[in-house]
Amino acid sequence: MIETILAPLTPLFMQKAFLITAMIAPAAAMLSCLLVLKGWSLMGDATSHAVLPGVVLAYIAGIPLIIGAFLAALFCALATGFITSHSRIKQDTVMGVVFAGMFGFGIVIYTKIHAAVHLDHILFGNILGIDRADLLTTGWIAGIVAMILGAFWRDFLAHAFDPVQARMIGLRVGILHYGLLTILSATIVAMLSSVGIILAIAFLIAPGAIAFLLTRRFSHMMIVSVIAALLSGMIGVYASFWLDSAPAPTIVLVLTLMFIAALVTNNLRNAQASTSPPDNGKFQ
Repeated sequence: MIETILAPLTPLFMQKAFLITAMIAPAAAMLSCLLVLKGWSLMGDATSHAVLPGVVLAYIAGIPLIIGAFLAALFCALATGFITSHSRIKQDTVMGVVFAGMFGFGIVIYTKIHAAVHLDHILFGNILGIDRADLLTTGWIAGIVAMILGAFWRDFLAHAFDPVQARMIGLRVGILHYGLLTILSATIVAMLSSVGIILAIAFLIAPGAIAFLLTRRFSHMMIVSVIAALLSGMIGVYASFWLDSAPAPTIVLVLTLMFIAALVTNNLRNAQASTSPPDNGKFQ
């Protein structure tokens, strides 16, 4: 019985899958809290798709794919922020044009080359085929991102709620704005070898959305978000072994079920609160 339960932990490729998921989850979950509060869900989705041309061009140039992905994501994120700040066009419109164009450009290039490696892994993830280099790269990027967010989360929170107020209390709003875009790009790059471009958005949004439904304080929200990301990652990888499915979409499915459970819990709590005196509690 015990041997059966521990069977998914025995193969080396499964051990690596669990490890890289544990590396990614905290950084992605902490960032997802800020994206949810700031209303940047579409930004995370669009940026994850926009790295494709950078990956393809990096392959053609013979340089590490992760470099091309980061440069493409950073360029698109910064370009979107700049255009939004210097035009009357709303941010969602700018993202729709810039990122759709970049993704289309990447698809066109992708269909014209004959790659010796499977670039499909960049799109859909290859968590069971990662190597030591992937683990090291992901660990460094995710670790740095987690430390930055852990050290400056109060500044990022102030900027997310009210940039004008943040500027008035002496925070460098420009650095916070473009710094968050850079962190978003780096986090997406860290997830390329595991969850892939298309499924990275789930790890960037779902944990924060789950925590937002269950908590009222941002500090608690970050903790719950990290726990949700870690649990979904471990359960998803474990379940994929027995279901004979790809780990990345299984993780996303677990996250979706957790979000539904959090939504039901929140609705039941609100219904119960409506029958009792209000506590005037607000998200802090």
